[in-house]
Amino acid sequence: MAEQGERLLNICHRPWGHYEILRKGTGFEVKLLELDPSLRFSLQKHFRRSEKWIVVSGEGIVELGQQKISIKKGSFIDVPIGEIHRVYNTGKVPLVIIEVQIGDYLEEDDIVRFEDDFGRVTPSSPA
Repeated sequence: MAEQGERLLNICHRPWGHYEILRKGTGFEVKLLELDPSLRFSLQKHFRRSEKWIVVSGEGIVELGQQKISIKKGSFIDVPIGEIHRVYNTGKVPLVIIEVQIGDYLEEDDIVRFEDDFGRVTPSSPA
């Protein structure tokens, strides 16, 4: 059963909205993300996980590397390991995304923030 993962319903509040961990297992984690209207995630990247996003409802813009991609219900986005990315909710209702993380390390500290509207930028490493 470890491959199927453990069912979880943990709600984690963030300045941009909240997420729920739906299932977690060896090498994967499934979350439901709810991004409040007119807000955005930090501009970020991860060293040890990729992310797959399916938009359930709402609309927005994804920054993925140098691309800007419009998203709406049914959109699918593949975020490779190490790719800089961000989501912005351009709508008037929450933007709801199912996120599947895949990697050998899935903890919240595997994140480097380059820009953040809530003051959570990752400090630069000393030279």
